[in-house]
Amino acid sequence: MKQTPRWNLDSIFSEAEFTKATAEYTELLDGLDSLLSAAETLERKADSGFDFPLWLSAFYPVCNRTGALEETLHSFAYAAYSTDTTNTAYLNRVSHLDEILLRSRRQSLRFARLLAANESQLDAFFTQFPQFESYRYSIRCQIEYVRHCMSEAEEDLAADLQRTGADAWSRLHEQLISTLAAADGRTFNEIRNQAYSADAAVRKEAYETEKALLASAAIPAAAALNNIKGATVTLNRRRGWTSAIDRALFSSRMEKDTLDALIKSIQDSLPLWRRYLRIKGRLLGHDNGCPFYELFAPLPPPGTETVQEKHWTFEAARSYITERFSSFSGEMGEFARRAFDGGWIDAEIRPGKTGGAYCIDLPYFNESRVLSNFSGTFSDVITLAHELGHAFHHHCITPLDYALTHYPMTLAETASIFAETIVMKDVIEHSSGYEKIKLIESHLQDSCQVLVDILCRFYFEQSVFEEREHGELGAADFCRLMTEAQKKTYGEGLSETNGQYGGHEYMWAVKTHYYSPDLDYYNFPYTFGLLFGTALYGRYEKEGPSFAGTYTELLRQTGSLSCEAVCRNAGFDITSKAFYESAIASFTAEVEQLEQWEQSIRTQR
Repeated sequence: MKQTPRWNLDSIFSEAEFTKATAEYTELLDGLDSLLSAAETLERKADSGFDFPLWLSAFYPVCNRTGALEETLHSFAYAAYSTDTTNTAYLNRVSHLDEILLRSRRQSLRFARLLAANESQLDAFFTQFPQFESYRYSIRCQIEYVRHCMSEAEEDLAADLQRTGADAWSRLHEQLISTLAAADGRTFNEIRNQAYSADAAVRKEAYETEKALLASAAIPAAAALNNIKGATVTLNRRRGWTSAIDRALFSSRMEKDTLDALIKSIQDSLPLWRRYLRIKGRLLGHDNGCPFYELFAPLPPPGTETVQEKHWTFEAARSYITERFSSFSGEMGEFARRAFDGGWIDAEIRPGKTGGAYCIDLPYFNESRVLSNFSGTFSDVITLAHELGHAFHHHCITPLDYALTHYPMTLAETASIFAETIVMKDVIEHSSGYEKIKLIESHLQDSCQVLVDILCRFYFEQSVFEEREHGELGAADFCRLMTEAQKKTYGEGLSETNGQYGGHEYMWAVKTHYYSPDLDYYNFPYTFGLLFGTALYGRYEKEGPSFAGTYTELLRQTGSLSCEAVCRNAGFDITSKAFYESAIASFTAEVEQLEQWEQSIRTQR
């Protein structure tokens, strides 16, 4: 039997090649500095005859090459570090690149200032060099970005301080979580995975152990979160952002009307999700809602017999995902084979490795790498499909200039959700009886997390920013705010435990996204991605195989247009609450199926 794989990073860089590529990156930065300095000098001379359109046409090719190499170096360094977070050499390599990145950020700011200063010449640029027409939206974003920047010296200082400030706090949190372990040697990630166990006693014990471990690390974790959010509040104020959500919307290329419609539609759907949770609670033997430790529990079999959940080997997951991707399009199936055969995936659970899953891109080589923690559950299969969806998105967009490959999180999650939907819809369609109901419940479980739990995270982060404006926050404050957010979203869907609300007050210490200084309100793009991906899949069901080309083209546009424009091109108005309600409606039918099955079980008993 083949073991769960570790990825192959040697095919990207050996130690010698990494050193050489870093030197090349530095040389390219030197070239950009020369180009920027020349433009700034000519701009200061009134009679210089500075031809900005010509200069810009020469700057972009160098900038694109530099950006692709820069991202690849950082992705490579972080990928190695994330599978061995206690390796000092790997940590030093990340830190060294972060230091070089300061120079790149300064160049980005200088370039954006040049664009803003020469905004009146941009129409001439697009006329003289029509090959850059697709850069129009990207350039507009850069000009808006520079309007929310401090002076060059202040931005330089802020970036320099971030390495030993917010970035360091973020790494501390990663190290805390990746090294937590129970007395019996189980890692934190192994304990988290036991939430999916078929044994209720195992699930409850894992929940209690997880909370105890998090409580033991609460003081440093809270210090990290408090200081990261404090730095964000201070910098947002100095950069002229009214609030953190405004900056998040700009980064997401989304209008506030769109977010408002999204949030309101989820709020209106909460009774449906609480209904689902109470149904699940009853099926698991709980009369007054679902305990938090049962959120990820598999459904019990309808009779007295024991039905073991299918254990997926990695090889079985590989074959199934490749088959399902191929059913959508030959290109997507061939891509999956390339990823599996090329050693792109690290799925083994081991000490020192970060939890969860991610996809990271290496654009200089037109490749990606996928990290997961594969334990053999169907949820792990879905996660793997999700991350490979991200990788396919990158595959579709790599033929474009590097400047056109930066898509926002909102649209990034569309590809991953669509990929996992391809797998989930097929497995439900080809099942029946208890097995089908179990899969429907699994789909509802995942969707509940993306809609309800992410709304909870949104409320939590909103309240953290509101309170952090006025003072320091400690572990007790974060626990209080998390409990309030859970009550506001899960409501009576969660049961009480020992007379207290049955949530998980330490979830703020689990989710790494809170600890990224550049990713405020990181999670709502997943919610948008789920609903937009659901809508796209509905269109695929109507149009059939011809939709594959439309889908690929849509992904290619994600780096050069706003969310609203990309979706409008696909035939959707995402500023309308009705759009999200139509997608949510598909879950109502699944809840009703689950409820009917519950009633039939009661009748049999």
